[in-house]
Amino acid sequence: MDQPSSKLRLAAMAATVIALLAVSVPFIFQHDLEAEPARAEMMEPVSSHATDAVPSGFEEEQDGAACMANAKPAKLNFTVKDLDNKDVSMASFKGKVLLLNFWATWCGPCKAEIPAFVELQNQYKNDLTVIGYSVDDEAPKARAFAKEYKMNYPILLGLGREDIQDAYGPIWGIPASFLISKDGRVCKKHLGIAPKSVFEKEIKALL
Repeated sequence: MDQPSSKLRLAAMAATVIALLAVSVPFIFQHDLEAEPARAEMMEPVSSHATDAVPSGFEEEQDGAACMANAKPAKLNFTVKDLDNKDVSMASFKGKVLLLNFWATWCGPCKAEIPAFVELQNQYKNDLTVIGYSVDDEAPKARAFAKEYKMNYPILLGLGREDIQDAYGPIWGIPASFLISKDGRVCKKHLGIAPKSVFEKEIKALL
């Protein structure tokens, strides 16, 4: 049986192929970073964000509601290692709007989202914490990647921690992102890549 990380890799690879074959107009991201190795890998969203693609309990409200009526509490009762091998309690981030992003260094669409997350963290640093949850990277590789992409938000290491993926899923493909309100509810969920404008609209609605 494939390990969960292998399934994520296969799902991401399949999604990339599908995205390259898509005929609709691709998203255009605006970045000011000097080094942007991800630009060549930008592509169409790899998964739908509509209600028919979201598991029961995560359906999004219509009319741009800040948080769905049946929003469930985010599971933040986990302690995870960071890039410096320090224990970090996910509950310690509660109190701000959280953008929890499941990603990996080998995931092309994940790389495409990072510059927007960097910008959002800068813009809303007093009210927002972006959390990058690396699903299966070793610390040295994730650390080098974070430096290259100028990631200015906490990076947690999920290698061997399928329990956290299960708590927010099951998550069969990445990127996967969750908007969590200040009071700790999962208000929005994105399966696949989304543009900065979508995340920013949802963040503002939760401030």
